[in-house]
Amino acid sequence: MKIVIVGAGFTGTQLAKRLLNDAGNKVTLIDNNIENVNSLRDTLDCTITYADGNDLQTLEDAGISTADALVAVTEDDEVNMITCSLVDAIYPDVLKIARVRNYAYYMNTNKTLAHHAETFKKNHRPLYGIDYMINPDVEAAQAIVNAVEHGVSDVMPLGDGSYELTTIKINAGSKVDGIALKDMRKLTDKQVIVVFVEKDDSSSLPVGDTILNAGDSIGVLSHRDNLDEIRQMCGEGERKIKKTVLVGVGRIGTLVAEMLLGNSTKQKKIPMLAKILGKKKTTKKTFQRFLIVDSDKEMCDMAVNKFPDADIFQEDITDENFIHEEELDKSDLCICATHNHELNLVVASYFEALGVKNTVALITNSAYSSIAEKMGVNVAVPIRDTVVDSIMSHLRGENVREVHTVSTGGFEIIECDVPSKSHVLGKTLKEIAKPGKFLMLLIQKPGSDGYALVNGNTTLNVGDHVVLIQESGSKEILELISGKD
Repeated sequence: MKIVIVGAGFTGTQLAKRLLNDAGNKVTLIDNNIENVNSLRDTLDCTITYADGNDLQTLEDAGISTADALVAVTEDDEVNMITCSLVDAIYPDVLKIARVRNYAYYMNTNKTLAHHAETFKKNHRPLYGIDYMINPDVEAAQAIVNAVEHGVSDVMPLGDGSYELTTIKINAGSKVDGIALKDMRKLTDKQVIVVFVEKDDSSSLPVGDTILNAGDSIGVLSHRDNLDEIRQMCGEGERKIKKTVLVGVGRIGTLVAEMLLGNSTKQKKIPMLAKILGKKKTTKKTFQRFLIVDSDKEMCDMAVNKFPDADIFQEDITDENFIHEEELDKSDLCICATHNHELNLVVASYFEALGVKNTVALITNSAYSSIAEKMGVNVAVPIRDTVVDSIMSHLRGENVREVHTVSTGGFEIIECDVPSKSHVLGKTLKEIAKPGKFLMLLIQKPGSDGYALVNGNTTLNVGDHVVLIQESGSKEILELISGKD
């Protein structure tokens, strides 16, 4: 693919790196910050231009007329939107993706598309010329809520949401401690796939002889109704959430509170070509007590009006007297969602040291994930990486629907369709298997209402929707599925 990226900040740079890891992609990066441009010219093997990305001549010099996609991720929402609109007016066939941080823009767009859904289902130009609009706050809030609703673990719903991939740590003396992976199926009659294994600072796609030991973390895929039993097999006790503390009620904290308290519906990426219907509904979680803490008076006043069922405190969360007076150390769950990501890590770690068993921290990117784990934080949500994942899901070819990184970025979960020109048609999974390189996880057959776990005898046919895991940046299995020569 040929991709033009406008904006060479963290997101633009990480996106370019991910794309360049895939052989065959041609990337042009445009930025009007000379320091960014100079620093990247020595580190990225792509065309880097110092210019304003919302200038048509600049875009045409960058080859937008023959590009497959434009991604606008500058710090300015208006520039991102105008750039997409400009390109759409001249080159409508180019896929256009914009990061829009302003929540009002994002929600107003959502409401407009919902109100005129029938219009946008037809051959109508996308609103603002943007095919996909991505809001970082919504992405991060959704990831936090997913973790809370699924036992405060790093959870990724797959397929239609009935199957979930969750990371579980093996405890010493558990049924799983010391056994080979192939023997795990003897411990339960539930269908389960161990997707990856993290040992110390390394991770791998497992094989049957892989030995599971205490301290290892495993990525487990199963039906969501089975996960509590599997957690118990690994030595994790049941996690009952009665008292919750939410630290920070800015945009992300507000979205989290809305979703958890039932004041809102989940909203993830908004595809701007009218794929706005059939969203999954949020399961309202019941708490005996929900506390919100923020040091900003204006934010607290807003929260008092918006969340009448919650207890609101305008306090400094690092004040030990306040913590003990309100018995926050006896909470079951602490969610740290302030805009100060270092504070989130420190507070979540401190609450864990006080005895709070479930902690979630919003962090900057996945580079902090291993630090968070060593600090005792149960789940760390990297806001920047969720945005890159969202963008990547639209840049892997027409048959790829979703892309998500897991295991601190070492692997990718990919959802894709099997086209008529695929090289895997009529083959079973054991015929195309390459242990350690990729694993097929789920399949949905055409006309089927649900997904099913795969096995070695599963046969791939035209129209199948499959979910797989592979090493990040690998192209081998995707080329086989897509039918690329």
